[in-house]
This record gives sequence, C-alpha cells and structure tokens, in this order.
Amino acid sequence: MAVIISSVASPISADEEEIFARALKKAGIKKADRCRLHKTSLDARKRSEIHYVHCVYAELGDSRLEEKLSQKLPFVSLVSDAQISPVISDRIVPGRVVIAGFGPAGMFAGLILAENGYRPLILERGQCVEQRVETVGKFMSGGELSECSNIQFGEGGAGTFSDGKLTTRIKDPLCRYVLEAFVRFGAPEEILTRAKAHIGTDKLRQVVKAIRERITELGGEILFDTKLYDIAIDNSKASRVIYKGGETEVSALVLAIGHSARDTFEMLCSKSIFMEPKPFSIGARIEHKQADVDKSLYGERAGDPLLPKGEYQLSKRDRSGRGVYTFCMCPGGYVVPASSESGGVVTNGMSEFARDGENANSAVVVGVSPEDYGRGVLNGVDFARSVEQRAFDLTGGYKAAGTTVGGFLSGKPDLDTELSPTYSRGLVPVEYRDLFPKFVTDMLELGLGDFSHKMKCFGDMKAVLSAPETRTSSPVRITRTPELHSLSVSNLYPCGEGAGYAGGIMSAAVDGIKCALKIMEKQAPQDF
Repeated sequence: MAVIISSVASPISADEEEIFARALKKAGIKKADRCRLHKTSLDARKRSEIHYVHCVYAELGDSRLEEKLSQKLPFVSLVSDAQISPVISDRIVPGRVVIAGFGPAGMFAGLILAENGYRPLILERGQCVEQRVETVGKFMSGGELSECSNIQFGEGGAGTFSDGKLTTRIKDPLCRYVLEAFVRFGAPEEILTRAKAHIGTDKLRQVVKAIRERITELGGEILFDTKLYDIAIDNSKASRVIYKGGETEVSALVLAIGHSARDTFEMLCSKSIFMEPKPFSIGARIEHKQADVDKSLYGERAGDPLLPKGEYQLSKRDRSGRGVYTFCMCPGGYVVPASSESGGVVTNGMSEFARDGENANSAVVVGVSPEDYGRGVLNGVDFARSVEQRAFDLTGGYKAAGTTVGGFLSGKPDLDTELSPTYSRGLVPVEYRDLFPKFVTDMLELGLGDFSHKMKCFGDMKAVLSAPETRTSSPVRITRTPELHSLSVSNLYPCGEGAGYAGGIMSAAVDGIKCALKIMEKQAPQDF
C-alpha cells in the first residue's frame, strides 16, 4: 500500500528531494521507503508568489500507519488501485464483439477486450494514422476535404489532431490506468505527474499506432476506411452490423462513434433507438501571441525557463445563467480546419508536445441548449450545421470567418493585426452578427470584456478570432441504463463523447473501459 500527500507547496526551483522532504514533514512522517511525484500543478494566482503544488506518492512500509494517517489528515489519502480486475462470464453468446469507432473510447474498449482474450472487430470510417496525417495535411494546405478521414474521423479520433490534453473532471481510479497505459505505449512519463498533462499531437500519433498494433497482435481486427452503415435489430437486440465491405453477426456492439458522426445519429434515429438532445457550445477560436499570454499570467517572471507555457481557463455567466468560457486552450499551438462535411467550416485547436509555436489559441464558446434550437433529437445537429454552412457561404469556401477582437466589438470586422494567424486555409473578414444568433454574439462580447479584466492579453484589440467552433461536444445523448447499454437495445453500448457520456480523451477512454468490462461480465471470449 501507499499514500498520497497532497497540497505540498514548493518554490519553482525546488528539486525532488526537497519536495519529498516537505511532503513527509507536512504529514509528520520521519521517513518513507519510497517517494515519487504523483501530480504537480503551478499556482500563479499571485505573481509575487508563483510556486508549484505537488501530490507526493509515499510508501511507508506500514499499512496500519498509512491507514491511520489517511483517516487523521485530510491531505493524506490511500492510493487507489489502478489495476483492472475484470469479471469474465463463461456464457457463450453467438456473434462477435464489434466496436464502431477507434477514438479514445473505442480504442480503450478494444484494448481491454483484446488483453482479456476477446478478439473484437473494430470498424473505423477514417484512415489509419499514417494515411490520415497525409490526407489531413493536404486539406490543411488547400486540397479537397475527405468526409471520411479528416480532423474529426480516423484512427485516434478527434484527439489525434489536438493538444492531446489528459485533464478531466471525473474522479475515477481508471484515470490512472489510462495514463499508465499511454506511457506503456510510448507517451512521455511526465504525464503521470503533471496536473495538466498533455501528449501533443505529434507524440499521440505514435501512441495510437502502438495501441493498434497491440490489439491486432492479440487477435483483434481493425478495419479502416470502413463506416458502419446499418444495424439489424431483432427482439430488442442488435443481431448484425452492416458496414462498408461486409456484414457480421454481433454479440455486443460498442458505439464509440465520436461527436461528429451525424449520419450515424440519423441512422440510429431511423431505428427508433432512444436518444435525446443535449446542451453543447459554439463560438470562435481566439489567438494571442504566446509571449503575451505568459506576461498576463507571470508578469516579470514571463520567460523563466522553470515555468511552463502559460495556460488559462476563464468563464463568465450572465444573469440568466448562460455561460461563456474558454475551452481546449492550446499553448504554442495552431488553429486548424476541422470540417467533416462538405460545404461547412469548422475550426479547432492543435499543438505539439513542445508547444513551441509563436501563438496560443483557445476556443471562446457560448453554451446552447434545446431551449435555443428545439427539442427534436437532431435539432442541435441541424443548428450547428447551419452555422458551419453559413460560414462557408460568407467566406466562399473553407476559409475561416475571421476578425480582430476590435473589429468584432465595433461591428466592423478587420484583420489588421500584428500577429500571424495560424489557420492554414486563410481568413476572411466576417461580421459575426451575420454568422451567429444574437444571444451568442452578446455572450461573446460579455465574455471578452470580463476576461480582459482577468488577463491583460484579452484586452488586446488586435488579437484574432477565427470561427466557427461548433464541435465542442456531442449535441445528442444516446441514453443508456446503469448497466451502460442502450435503453432500446440490450446489447448496444453507447460510449464516449459521441454518446454524450464523455468530454475529452481521458473521460472517453475511461468510458470505453467501463463498457468493455460490462460486456465481459455478460459473455465469454471466443475464437474467430
């Protein structure tokens, strides 16, 4: 056993031995058999007192002492076991376990199943990561859009072309398992100790490939360029899946389709599978120079090599409770063209592990709900699509709707700026009040004004906005029972972001694991 000693403050220059000594002293422990960093975060709320805050893992060699300390001290807790101990049924169920989608949810569902003797069939509409990188690169450089393989679809899901953030609000021991699995497949070990861990799009691609190779080595089968077309349902059970190039009998079907699989949502609706509209957010990407973000956060300490690239998370609510907030902040990153449907513009953010780009970007988005766009199951999809198509019409193609912050606030859009916008297909000045509903632009104004009082860089009228950002989360929920299967189909497991049960790489991966464990409880592995 071991304990975690939390809230251990240290100067930014402290080495590990000093940090460990501070942790043991805080807990009143004379010595430990072993210590290591568990998590580290930066506290820059007071520029004159910038410091790190750590959680330290300590093995004391005395389980009774560890339990006593965890009960007595609020900042000491027993370590949660990151291991998975599945309950595997001996019941043979005809058909294959099929997973639709190979993003974080589908990937970890497939990995857990494969490592426990199951041989899942995984269907991914997009390409393997090597081919996908080439296809996305061509589109980013001005080429044609592939509706099957793009920044949203393909091996690794939307997270493959992102900052690779591994932060999450969920508190689950499986989060540690996911982090350790990423390291096992090639991610930097520092993700195990950083409170705001990220892999970066460059390193994440190699990790994704390694996980794929492990699944296939264990007998799993992954079909790329293979979209799920249809599901045959008999007696409230999925009996067969029809996909590009074939069909197969299923024992269980995991739907890890991602938040952009709009055609699959439509197919599920046609099958009367119970779904609900859910809130999501839309808005724009904002770009500042990374140096200006650092100065806003660190003041005179900006540029100190002991400090990480500056990150922020800001939010504001109006009197009605509607929120505007920053989302998916990418230090040293790029704004990227993330369309997945012809005739629509979508923006997103991406950065590499080094985060060494000149600019920082984040989404500034406004919450929208069924009260805004209608209570039909797919009304949210239609709402987001209409904004994307309007942007396409206003810009004359896949260029982003752009303006400086000053141009947006004045109603006179311009691109007179000192920074170099990173959206590779270019920007066209657009009046955002022609692009978004009034309640969205009103909230964007409110948010930018409020954020400028919190961070100086948000008061820069020359900062650049690129729009629209519409794929923050799924606009639908494929509702499921406490046993994690669909309300309508007993062997259908909606999973991850596309099902409305996750929001990011970590929570999607954890959800994939949980769905796999439920399947294992109900059926035995089989050879195929």
